[in-house]
Amino acid sequence: MPVEHAHLVISRELKAGSYPGDLLGLLEELDVEEKIDLMQRLSETDAALIFQEMEDFEQAAILPHLDDERAKIIFGSMASDDAADMLGELAPEEAEQILQLIDEDERIDFGGLLRYPEDSAGGIMTTEFISLPADIAVEEAISRLREIAPEAETIYYVYVVNNEGRLIGVLSLRDLITSSDGTLLKNIMRSNVISVNVGLDQEEVARVVSKYDLLAVPVVDDQGRLLGIVTVDDVIDVMEQEATEDIYRFAGVSEVEGMDLTEASVNKIVRLRLPWLLISMAGGILAGSVIGVYEDTLHAIVMLAAFIPVIMDMGGNVGTQSSTIFVRGIATGDIDSSEVWPYLYREIQIGIAMGLICGVLISFVAYFWEGNPYLGLVVGIAMLSTISVAALIGTLVPMLCNMVNIDPAITSGPFVTTIKDVIGLLIYFVIASAFLEYLR
Repeated sequence: MPVEHAHLVISRELKAGSYPGDLLGLLEELDVEEKIDLMQRLSETDAALIFQEMEDFEQAAILPHLDDERAKIIFGSMASDDAADMLGELAPEEAEQILQLIDEDERIDFGGLLRYPEDSAGGIMTTEFISLPADIAVEEAISRLREIAPEAETIYYVYVVNNEGRLIGVLSLRDLITSSDGTLLKNIMRSNVISVNVGLDQEEVARVVSKYDLLAVPVVDDQGRLLGIVTVDDVIDVMEQEATEDIYRFAGVSEVEGMDLTEASVNKIVRLRLPWLLISMAGGILAGSVIGVYEDTLHAIVMLAAFIPVIMDMGGNVGTQSSTIFVRGIATGDIDSSEVWPYLYREIQIGIAMGLICGVLISFVAYFWEGNPYLGLVVGIAMLSTISVAALIGTLVPMLCNMVNIDPAITSGPFVTTIKDVIGLLIYFVIASAFLEYLR
């Protein structure tokens, strides 16, 4: 779509009341230079609305190339946490160039946000919140709220602080509106405030917001001073980001942050994906060497080879199921540290039950296929053992990694599959060798 046409459509749709996020599809066919041109053509208000809906890496590619006045207006319209995320995507000299466009006080605020890790509560919080002292009356609080609300990201909660800035209470907008004039905030606030430390991991912040059904959660330092808030829209972004990272890691691709998969170079994608494929290939070679050790067994009973794929596939499916469910349970908090060993024991029971059912079925298939009950017995026992071991490995490997603070999602996919394949083949051929004289 030509830039001129995108400009006309976006201007018309925004004027008609369309939501800016719904118009991003118009930019998909534009390259970076064309997006910069579009941001220059749109009115400052429209450009700011569209810009705020873009991904931070897109914003970082565009903002430094806009004229100073337009860049200042767009940057100033962004929520502090979103602006900090975007600055984090820029080279240091580009970030400094943007910061020079705003007042010194605002630069200090951004400097504070940028010092926190981007995946921590401090890295995703906004400093645009409302806090009031405890000893003012409701009517005064509402009056102050009218003055400062336009600058806040959300006004659903009013936080109450003492003279040192420590968080001592919270009340909702409903609490304010329904209270009688003359009532002091300290008499209607809730003193048991749910808050998070500024250094807490963003995934844990998301769990807190989800657990307590909050629209925003306050962020405090080690002394309990209120530094900012994390709003529910940022939590949704965190959940999407964490889920995306886990999915990529399951597939054996760990470095995906800030990368546009449709525009990234072939070389970069190859560098990300090839190492994990090489790990899988090494596992396949190791599994092949196991088959080579039992080559004489295969030559003696060729029918054994026919059941290798189904046994390996069933083991792989069970291992993937077990690791996926465990990693997801850890990520969502459904499985905590006190429950991992009981969960492992339960998963072993599940693996044995599924293996027993599948083993009985495949043994009947093998028997009727070849008419040899011992072949059915070997294949059935191998199926039972492989599925049981796969359930154990699929849970145990990520569980142990989680205990030593390694992301368990990384252990899924290539690692669990490789371990399971080698052990599964060993089980199959050891059992077959034990019954070899009955299989001839």
